[in-house]
Amino acid sequence: MSSENNGENKLQRREFLRKSVLASVALIAAGKYAGAQSLFLPARPNSKFHGVQIGVITYSYRNMPGDIKQILKYVVDSGISAIELMGDAVEDYAGKPADRKKVAEWRASVGMAKFEEVRKMFSKAGVKIYAFKPNALGKRNTDAEIDYAMKATKALGADAVTVELPSDPAQSERLGKFGEKHKLFVGYHAHTQATDTAWDIALSQSPYNTMNLDCGHYIASGNGNTAESLLALIKNKHDRITSLHVKDRKTKADGGQNMPWGEGDTPIKGILNLIRKNRYKFPATIELEYKIPDGSDAVQEVRKCLAYAEKALS
Repeated sequence: MSSENNGENKLQRREFLRKSVLASVALIAAGKYAGAQSLFLPARPNSKFHGVQIGVITYSYRNMPGDIKQILKYVVDSGISAIELMGDAVEDYAGKPADRKKVAEWRASVGMAKFEEVRKMFSKAGVKIYAFKPNALGKRNTDAEIDYAMKATKALGADAVTVELPSDPAQSERLGKFGEKHKLFVGYHAHTQATDTAWDIALSQSPYNTMNLDCGHYIASGNGNTAESLLALIKNKHDRITSLHVKDRKTKADGGQNMPWGEGDTPIKGILNLIRKNRYKFPATIELEYKIPDGSDAVQEVRKCLAYAEKALS
């Protein structure tokens, strides 16, 4: 080999080594930067345990300041990764007028861009919106408002609206038709009027009419309701339930009070493990209603409920 070729090979080897060292330094620096960045990013919440999705409803944070970004922070700080989102904060973010007389007109014409922004905001933080509960689904609301509620639900990425169970069957029939039109479920929420047959008319009117079963209200209602009948109702109607509300209440005979989880008569452990055992897909929604102890707040109490649920499922 000539001295000229030998010199050229040495130069090529030096250049290769130089580039390799630079590349290694760049990778190390990038890794350190990424690690440093991760220290400042909030952990994405995960409240799905053994296939059971634990969620929360906005109402749980009703005693705290409630714009949409604050609500998202409360949810993430609670460790929750799914939510039933109530309407006020979302609509305020989307520009709902302060004058109530103008709200129906606004709903009939507002675009969906702001609702899509909310979906992306929550999704980026690791929170899925599975249901939307706007105050736009009542008997006095116009058809245009109900159409708006359905469109907003889709823009938020949810597959169900929730609303109080109407006393007038004509209204549940009306809402069922809108559900069919938009291919969205309407989950009816009952309070202490809940019985095993309270939803039967609504369920018979449309396959899109479903149950948003509040387990605590059911237990506190009297009406012959028991822990055993509640579990049987969930099992028998599981294919018509879109979500549960979970709270611990005393029976009517014991006073019906809302209690910290584990101190009332709602069979929370039985409910959660029934969902787990049968692989039901509907979420169990924390609805915080017991009195918040002095020195605590809604975020801390929701975290306690979540810890109770995780332990119950472990």
